Amino acid sequence: MTTMANRTRDETGDAAAAGNDWLVCVKCRSLLYRSRFERLAQVCYVCGWHAPLSARDRVGQLLDVGSGKPVEPAPTTRDPLGFTDLVPYAQRLAKAERVTGLDEAVYVVRGAVRGNSVVVAAMDFRFLGGSMGVGAGEAVATAADTALAHGIPLVLVTASGGARMQEGVLSLVQMAKTSNAMAALDEAGLLTVTLVTDPTFGGVAASFATLSDVIIAEPGARMGFAGPRVIEQTIRQRLPEGFQSAEFLLRHGLVDDVRGRTELPQVLGMLLGSTRPIAAGWGRGETDPVVRDPDLLEPKDIQHVIDLARQPARPTILDHGATWFDGFLELHGDRAGADCPAMVGGLATVDGLPVMVIGHQKGHTTDELVRRNFGMPTPAGYRKAARLMRLAAKLRVPVVTLIDTPGAHPGLDAERHGQANAISECLRVLGGLPVPVVSVITGEGGSGGALALAAGDRVLLAENAIYSVISPEGCAAILWRSPDAAADAAAALRLDAQSLLRLGLVDGVIPEPRGGAHRDPARASLLVRDAVVCALRDLRARTGGELVATRRAKFRRFGTASFAGAGR
Repeated sequence: MTTMANRTRDETGDAAAAGNDWLVCVKCRSLLYRSRFERLAQVCYVCGWHAPLSARDRVGQLLDVGSGKPVEPAPTTRDPLGFTDLVPYAQRLAKAERVTGLDEAVYVVRGAVRGNSVVVAAMDFRFLGGSMGVGAGEAVATAADTALAHGIPLVLVTASGGARMQEGVLSLVQMAKTSNAMAALDEAGLLTVTLVTDPTFGGVAASFATLSDVIIAEPGARMGFAGPRVIEQTIRQRLPEGFQSAEFLLRHGLVDDVRGRTELPQVLGMLLGSTRPIAAGWGRGETDPVVRDPDLLEPKDIQHVIDLARQPARPTILDHGATWFDGFLELHGDRAGADCPAMVGGLATVDGLPVMVIGHQKGHTTDELVRRNFGMPTPAGYRKAARLMRLAAKLRVPVVTLIDTPGAHPGLDAERHGQANAISECLRVLGGLPVPVVSVITGEGGSGGALALAAGDRVLLAENAIYSVISPEGCAAILWRSPDAAADAAAALRLDAQSLLRLGLVDGVIPEPRGGAHRDPARASLLVRDAVVCALRDLRARTGGELVATRRAKFRRFGTASFAGAGR
């Protein structure tokens, strides 16, 4: 039997030829049948441990069969310092080349994933620990240049211990070189994706690896600037279990998702597919359910409307996703140390059209409501939303926001971490997006916490939703000085659909099933879907400049004497 400890088939030889059909998992010590292990892309089927892959094996696992064509980087200096430690650097390079069959720690290939053209730059940890020297830096820059030249996305597969000490500061400056290459792809509007594998540390983590639009990590993969031994030696403390692991990074908003190896081609295929152009006739033939005349809406008891807007069984953003998204890849984190469960966002497809969907998530059960902060986002939630809006602008995909929140989370931590700034940044980004934005208030639209997502080209309101500067209870407590006056406050605030439409503060009202959305959530969700599709169909005909100018002019008019809703 063979123990798979930081080795791949390239190092151990052909096991089948040696008559060795079994191996032992390094992590759980289970006896594994080799053929099954390899069918699962070298993932332990007992504990889920992901064995290291060579760069060539990695590329073969990700790319469509027969699509890969190697890309040769420009020649670089091999031993710029004439470095020698216990062994001359030139000998170390020669050995790494023999072991891996590669010239450098990065292998670049142009190919396709699920039919989507892509450039892949895969690191091989066996080549001097995947360290980044001038050759590796040039390979990454070449991969970016190739993606730029062909106008296609770049996928980076990282595995590195950090900078290559034997090349001194020439190794260090590769961080700037590769970061500049990533910036050029940002400016060109080309998607970049990082697949983090174990381990990814040092200069790689602090440059191109974490500059991608989307960062996906394999289970258990570790990533950070300083390695665990350096940290422990510096602070003289034992690190907690799982520190810097993929799961730790996900909880702290530093990666978008953690996915098993066998899922990666599908995940990448969906991401890459979001960059494909869609025919101009998209959405043709759909019937718009939106009501735009307030006189066509039935007056309702305001307290009953408030109760319906807060009904726990109303469909949430995740319910809408299950009903009318063709596919949805949730993206996590603000990339600054936190992920807010009350704010959900990611790339979805609606009848084949890629869209960025962002919205509040409350939940239906007490446990979920508590875990989701009752749909009240922290600053991390709004920073995540702003990040996804910027990504939508880069990829030129429309934004759909689904609003259902009592308001932004109030509390010491929220204030300490800049709640006001996070909301204002969301509003600024949303106002300048050169892509269509459709905002739908599906339940509660509470104060600035709602407005941060509700400043779209089209602002629609579900029939039994509410939209207000403050909750009726809060208004009653402040102005009436009595919680018993909540009904009077609600009536005075005009937070119901008919009043808001008459005031011109929403562009239309989406009907709900009789009795409220909670009576038939699937039907209610499909009505929202039809309204969104029809709004996007109309908005997609406009240029980015037209969208921004019209959107800003719309909000500029609110409250002026000439505003259409001012005298209603």
